[in-house]
This record gives sequence, C-alpha cells and structure tokens, in this order.
Amino acid sequence: MLTVTPPARSGAAAQVAYRRAAIDGLDIFYREAGPADAPVLLLLHGFPSSSHMFRDLIPALADRYRIIAPDYPGFGYSSAPAPEAFAYGFDALADVVEKLIDRLGIARYALYMQDYGGPVGFRIAARRPERVIGLIVQNAVANLEGFHANAAAAFGPYWADRNAETEKPVRSFLAAETTRFQYEHGSSARADRLSPDAWIHDQALLDRPGNDRIQLELLYRYQDNVGAYPAFQAYLKDRQPPILVTWGDNDPFFTAAGRDLFKALAPATEVHTYDAGHFALETHLPDIAGAIRGFLARIA
Repeated sequence: MLTVTPPARSGAAAQVAYRRAAIDGLDIFYREAGPADAPVLLLLHGFPSSSHMFRDLIPALADRYRIIAPDYPGFGYSSAPAPEAFAYGFDALADVVEKLIDRLGIARYALYMQDYGGPVGFRIAARRPERVIGLIVQNAVANLEGFHANAAAAFGPYWADRNAETEKPVRSFLAAETTRFQYEHGSSARADRLSPDAWIHDQALLDRPGNDRIQLELLYRYQDNVGAYPAFQAYLKDRQPPILVTWGDNDPFFTAAGRDLFKALAPATEVHTYDAGHFALETHLPDIAGAIRGFLARIA
C-alpha cells in the first residue's frame, strides 16, 4: 500500500522523494523525482550498490523527466528476507520491479541499467517490449565475451560446483577492500571526484547480519543470466530499441566486447565512452547526464 503523495506536476521544483511500496509482502524502497506527467526513466542499480548510486543523477534529470529508482530486495533500504523466505534470483528481482511499475501505473518508460540492472532490465524489456521507449546501458553486459577473464575465473568454479572452497574467491567480492576497488579502479583521471560516501554506504549495507547469504545466492544465480543471454540478444536484434551506451572503459569486470555488442545487434545505438571505471557516474556525472538528456529528448 502506497502512503505517499504523488510527485509534483510539470513546472514544480525537482525535489527527490523517498517512498515505499508493499510488493508481495516486501517493503520496497524507491526514490522518485520529477513531474508526474513527464516521460519516465527507471534507474536500475548494480552490485553492491542501491538507488544511492543515483543520488546525484536524479536531480540532474528530474526537471524534465519523472525518475523512479528502486532498491531490489536485499539491497539498500528494501526488505532483505533470508534466502529461505525469498527466492533470490534475477527473475525474482525483475518480478518485483515490474510489480512496482504496475503499482505506480507507469505504462511507458526508458530503462537505465548498470551491472545487475542489466539482467533485471533486459528481462523487463523482453517481457514487455511495447512499453520500453529506450535503453541506457552503463557497464552492463549481455554476452559472455563481455566478462574479463579474471571475473570468469572467479565465478566459473562456483557455478559449476558450489561448495566452501569455490565460494572463497566469490566471498571476497563482499569485502570492504573489493567494494572500494570497484569504485577506484580505472578512475584515477578524476580521482578527486570520487566520494567515499559511495563505497562506505555500500559496505555498511553489505555488512548487515545475514546479507552475505543473500549476496552469495545472487552471485551464484548470476549464471542464469549467462543462460539468458541468447534471449536478451534476440530481443535487441528483433526489436531494435533505441539504445544509449555510456561506458567506463577501465571497468575491471566488463570488457569492450560487452560494450560493442549493443551496436552490433542494434546499429543505431549511440555509444559514449569515458576514461572511467565500473561506476562511471561517480566521476563523469555531467557527461553522462548530458548524454542521457540528449538521448531522451530524441526518443521520449
């Protein structure tokens, strides 16, 4: 049940609101801003972040667009039930986000997808292609070639045989030094723009009691996304949605082959690359926000 007032109409100041919705017994937190009658942009966050990663992007776009940025179950300020109480997987995350979209009465929208936001967003887009006016891809992949070899080496054994030994390198992705690494690696050109708030906030939520089990389950289930890549690619090739790629070229996890797939499948794709890492928004917000505004102005 929603217990908040709707966003302001066009012409009002872009004030971010912090809201909650009950979805299938879960308390789902989301950030919302912008005119109620404006084109909608749904922001889908990555690992190990939450809607917090969009804290600066939302006000940069909300003067002209209605922005919705949810936290998935197990992330941010949304409910985080134990794996025995919720079947953590990317189908389930997409289901929750879809139900939130329906609850808010949103019929058409663009999707911004980063990292985990890719497999969540591609599922939503492929299920309801007629509702999607465009895709913004920021360091999210839909092909196996998009993985760096070191990432494949860490996850391959875990996916093949989940046990205490194969879990060890995967569990390292939950460590504070890895979280900070994800933000700092490849960002030296604009290191002074990196706010420690980003990785400190993420780590505080990762370190909640029991959250490691949730994240390890999702990291194990990430293999389901690899299995779904042919379906994601078929959607892109068959439907030819408008696509904007805003890519940090120094990503330690995802490669140029992941970036270039989108233009190969949908030749009209617009690609912007930056001397940035996995979380390019942290260092290149004005550049990316400008690219998004231009893209949405053409398609919305």
